[in-house]
Amino acid sequence: MGCDGGGNMKPDTRTTAAGPKRRQDRLVAVDSDGCVFDTMESKQQQCFHPEIIRHWQLEPIADEVRAVAEFVNLYSCARGQNRLVALLQTFEWLLARVTDPVTDRLRDHSASLRHYVESGRPLSNTALAEEVARTGNPSLRDVLTWSRAVDERIRTQLPQAPAFPGAADALAAMAKHVDIVVVSQTPTEALEREWAASGLQAHVQAIAGQEQGTKTEILQHVLATHRLAPQAVLMIGDAPGDWRAAQRARAWFFPIVPRQEVASWRQLHTEAFPLFQAGQFGQTYQQSLVSAFLQQLPAEPPAGGWPVSRK
Repeated sequence: MGCDGGGNMKPDTRTTAAGPKRRQDRLVAVDSDGCVFDTMESKQQQCFHPEIIRHWQLEPIADEVRAVAEFVNLYSCARGQNRLVALLQTFEWLLARVTDPVTDRLRDHSASLRHYVESGRPLSNTALAEEVARTGNPSLRDVLTWSRAVDERIRTQLPQAPAFPGAADALAAMAKHVDIVVVSQTPTEALEREWAASGLQAHVQAIAGQEQGTKTEILQHVLATHRLAPQAVLMIGDAPGDWRAAQRARAWFFPIVPRQEVASWRQLHTEAFPLFQAGQFGQTYQQSLVSAFLQQLPAEPPAGGWPVSRK
């Protein structure tokens, strides 16, 4: 199952925004959930996971579903993936590790979802709805219903989550010297709502969500429209997928380490960003950051069982 099951995602070119107008010679791309905002655990535990249990009638194994989904989405190297990829991995872990007849109902959904994820189609609600309309696939229809229910629950039931302490100050300071673009796999509508409500939207030039493609594709699009060398771009993220996106775009990467977010933002503000601004970030410095970051996010659950939430 691992952490590279994302398929070949493509941007939904009908909704890909034009690149923001370049103002500065350097650019910072920043993820949103779990990176700037303390939203990962609340969204997963209060919205994503309950809807998985409800939509596939998994109440008999609810504790196992929560434990597996938390590992996939919060505590493993799969953290931060597109929701459809994460749902597929959750189904596959349950089918492989949980012995209960109720998991049999996930087999058709898992097979259909894997076929879609690996098809190269955009992994957005819009593209999934078109596939459902085209094929009438009942498993994909259930996935789409689940995804829309998650969005509705987030919109109506979750209060605005705060930014991690230090994030707002760091963004404000960076915005004086670089262009900032939000790069996320959250739907753009939700991103715009959250960044506006927090007052942080004033610090960013553009917000790009799942409709604009993968994080790699968004970064490459920004590099092209800004006409910047990759070394002039710094990606800030809290998941290995953010690191891989930066690698593929040949940009620099700074990790916001899960459960060490406050210290990470402090280090970015006082140490890493000044080095980036001065052109002294460097491969050795980046590798020391990434090595410590990846050690916190394993590919396999520990032998003693699934990790549990800190809350």
